[in-house]
Amino acid sequence: MISNDTIAQAADWLRHADGLLIAAGAGMGVDSGLPDFRGADGFWRAYPALRHERLSFQDMANPASFDSRPSLAWGFYGHRLSLYRDTVPHEGFHILKRWSERMEHGAFVYTSNVDGQFQKAGYVASRVAEVHGTIHSLQCTLPCQKVAWLADSFVPEIDSDSGMLLNALPTCPHCGRLARPNILMFGDHAWVEKYTEIQLARLATWSPAVKQLVVVELGAGKALPTVRRFSERHGPRVIRINPREESIAPRFGVGIAGSAMEVLTALDQRWEAGASTL
Repeated sequence: MISNDTIAQAADWLRHADGLLIAAGAGMGVDSGLPDFRGADGFWRAYPALRHERLSFQDMANPASFDSRPSLAWGFYGHRLSLYRDTVPHEGFHILKRWSERMEHGAFVYTSNVDGQFQKAGYVASRVAEVHGTIHSLQCTLPCQKVAWLADSFVPEIDSDSGMLLNALPTCPHCGRLARPNILMFGDHAWVEKYTEIQLARLATWSPAVKQLVVVELGAGKALPTVRRFSERHGPRVIRINPREESIAPRFGVGIAGSAMEVLTALDQRWEAGASTL
């Protein structure tokens, strides 16, 4: 059960904020129907073709997979690319955007997700920092140059039984080698990170102007705590939303157990109710 007192505290912070920092992990997309790959069983439910070979998310989200089994690696990432292209962002994205439009300095997004859902929901690209990169851009596997390019022209065809890419593998337009997503993977020394560095520099320019910052963290777990640590560095008004791992030290903020959509809706209703009494 969501605590009314916690909702009231969080809504008050939001009502008086002049800037909104949105920190999002994999759980943010669950209400849109996206998998969060929680545990091996969760991963294999999303990709049953990989269960037979006992291949984990860490096995596939690894640059070595593009060297050893490129058609399978691109079967995995090609499926994800198609899935994210087809997914409609849930209403929670729009609630956050509406809140930000009431604040003097608007919003900035910090996300470990590579799905591009914030941009798809209408957020300005220059106000989004994708700390693990994006599946919507490609780079050379070497890389021969520190550049990335849009994946728009690549339309993957996947065999659902084998999980393999059926059409031609994407290649680097500069050297002809195999291309890969511009995503930070496990054990990755080849990721072209300059685009994320540019995004983080924009965030560093935006944040000092905000005097009454509130952070809304959504669906960020403990297994890869990048987003959680980032949120806590920007306390003390962090609203941590997570169905199972909502705990947060009081010096950083408050935790609310629930899905992103559920809690954002409750907060939005409380904000509106409070505003109507002013």
